[in-house]
Amino acid sequence: MGLPAKLLGTGESELLHLRSHGKVMIGPTAWLLLLAALGGLAFAVMPAAWRPWSGWVTVALVVGLAIPAYLLPLLRWRTTTYTLTTHRLITRTGIVNKVGHDVPVARITNVAYERSLTDRIFGCGSLVFTTSAEAPVVLNDIPKVEEVGVAVSNLLFGVRA
Repeated sequence: MGLPAKLLGTGESELLHLRSHGKVMIGPTAWLLLLAALGGLAFAVMPAAWRPWSGWVTVALVVGLAIPAYLLPLLRWRTTTYTLTTHRLITRTGIVNKVGHDVPVARITNVAYERSLTDRIFGCGSLVFTTSAEAPVVLNDIPKVEEVGVAVSNLLFGVRA
């Protein structure tokens, strides 16, 4: 699902709508599994005389720790999007407070990408857009980064021609 049509300008069309690669959720998922295992272990070793209150305390503790360890990164991942239109590069982030940044395509002077070993394993990378007026815009963990970079370069070539 891309941007709503009401957020696009006159004559503007959406070319790509992306979010970071799912690899960003590997760490939080590992923490969630560890918390679940520790919660199960706590249930197993607690004396029966402590029940049922010990169970409720354990569940509350595991859920309380799972929110910052898993739920917040999941919501950040789901609410961070990158959209390339015929006129702009649009970034949107934020769970409660929304933050957006639009860069006109005409201001982008260079498109580069960076791929670490893990990025290459997962098929993603970081796109770095150099603009004529601002600091570089970096989009991290973009799936199929080379294809996206080529698409942006093609758009730039078309805009400049």
